[in-house]
Amino acid sequence: MTSVIDLHAGPAAGFDQPFEMLGACHQRALRMLGLLERLLPHLAARGADAQAREAARDVMRYFDTAVPHHHEDEERHVLPLLRERGHAALAERVLQEHRVMAAAWAGVRAVLVELAQGRWPADQDAVAADWRAFVGLYREHIVLEENQAFPLARALIGAEDLRAMAGEMAHRRGVR
Repeated sequence: MTSVIDLHAGPAAGFDQPFEMLGACHQRALRMLGLLERLLPHLAARGADAQAREAARDVMRYFDTAVPHHHEDEERHVLPLLRERGHAALAERVLQEHRVMAAAWAGVRAVLVELAQGRWPADQDAVAADWRAFVGLYREHIVLEENQAFPLARALIGAEDLRAMAGEMAHRRGVR
């Protein structure tokens, strides 16, 4: 494993471009998922060293902070639009995947908490399987949103609603 990813750099898009910002969040999530994957061989080779503990904290910070905001953005703005315009099944699928990923995250997070404190569990094969399943869920979910949900919602949203979406997203994060 090389260096820990800098989590302090913001997404490439701003709140004035809400769909681009959602896409930038996906890119950061993919980087965090990659870090989680790289952590497994690192732990096998070096155990819960300082670098592994820092990576665990970084992954937790991202999935505990940014991901809940991201999912709330989608659930407040993208999913209602899809439901209102005849794409209720897609909206429900996205929502259900959010719930499944949140439940999977709880298990991944529990191990990362231990790892951040320098403890690596004895049943490493089970942990690796859980982490890989979590990564797979997230990657498939991102593809669904990027290829279906976002393009549909973007095509359906009007300029006024897009500005309102941007303003609400910024306001909830304390950005003026």
